[in-house]
Amino acid sequence: MQTKVVVVNDHSNMRKFLEFVEIRTKITSLLPFLMSLSYLFYRRLPVNLERTLLFFSSMFLFDLTTTAINNYIDTKTNGQELPFPRGMAKLIIYLLFGVSTVLGLTLAYRTDLVVLLLGGLCFLCGVFYTWGPIPISRLPLGEIFSGLFYGLFIPFLMLYMNMPSGTFLTLTVDWSAVRFDLNLAPAFSLLLVTAGPICATSNIMLANNICDLEKDITVGRYTLPYFFGKNALDVFAGLYYVTYLTWAVSIALRILSPVCLLALLTIIPVHNNICRFRAEHIKEKTFILSVQNYIIIVGAQTLVIFFSGLFL
Repeated sequence: MQTKVVVVNDHSNMRKFLEFVEIRTKITSLLPFLMSLSYLFYRRLPVNLERTLLFFSSMFLFDLTTTAINNYIDTKTNGQELPFPRGMAKLIIYLLFGVSTVLGLTLAYRTDLVVLLLGGLCFLCGVFYTWGPIPISRLPLGEIFSGLFYGLFIPFLMLYMNMPSGTFLTLTVDWSAVRFDLNLAPAFSLLLVTAGPICATSNIMLANNICDLEKDITVGRYTLPYFFGKNALDVFAGLYYVTYLTWAVSIALRILSPVCLLALLTIIPVHNNICRFRAEHIKEKTFILSVQNYIIIVGAQTLVIFFSGLFL
């Protein structure tokens, strides 16, 4: 009598999970995180390994959670199917949300109230982006929220946790008063350095909404291009050019080193992609250009900051 050995292959389920959370889109959280590490390396500042790992794990898992929620809700109306049965998909969302929340609260306990408040704000906006009576995705706010939460808040929290206390701001709360102090010079420097991920992230959302404008209107989703009309293409181009302007100012003010001038060369392929998207903005053909521009801009900025730390 022969015994058959059955080997369970989990590769299929893993592929389904990665499809469900759209792992290919997580570059928008990974690159700002890496750029922040490069900046700390350039400034010769030590990295708190425990805080950094807690932050990355919580941030990345919550990014997966928001995408899963978005897909779960969207498939109720768009006719598409989820990779898993809806009950299983909901369980995955709960697990991702639960683990990311525990990690985030642990990080807040290890740091301070600023991390707790900003982290909580990120969680709220992530959940209410597609869930709730009036989801953020149905309003002309998606570009603003995505740019700020991915492009600004990720670098800010990374730098805030690893740089000396009080570098950017201080928040003290007691029974008699709440005191908030913002250091303008470091805050302004941070805005200049993070303009690349802020604008490039916003443009991914803007390009998506430009391509989906007619379809969005039919389902009652009035995004920024609905209000801007053809001017949305000018906004799309302008955000990229603002990136290069702020980058040049950062170098001129010696916030970044002259090595970072090399990143300005990326304006050539980025400009070519802008022209191609202006000529034809079709989801299946040219939306990818906004993702390419994001990788070109933020990837180049991350590399030149890192090389500045190596050579200077």
